[in-house]
Amino acid sequence: MGVRHGRDYGEILTELTAAVGRIADSYIFFEMDPKEWNNLDDSEKNEVHEALAEDLFYALGTEPVISVGSGVVIHDQTNYRINILIGEEELAFVALV
Repeated sequence: MGVRHGRDYGEILTELTAAVGRIADSYIFFEMDPKEWNNLDDSEKNEVHEALAEDLFYALGTEPVISVGSGVVIHDQTNYRINILIGEEELAFVALV
């Protein structure tokens, strides 16, 4: 189902892909080890991050908080955005409207 949004899905996906790409160990979400991740070229890593962003967009519609490696992705329904956090520090957010 995904999260409710008023912006173009493609724009949201692009921004969410970039945001999850900033989580250093995001590859853990797909049960990859560091060696597997490091063997990918930049294009392949981007494809993994885009797949992760798509999965998160749809999963956040039913599960508002999802761990991704050492980060946490949170659907903030009140402010219509997706927050990407590491520890107590906000790393990024993606506006949904």
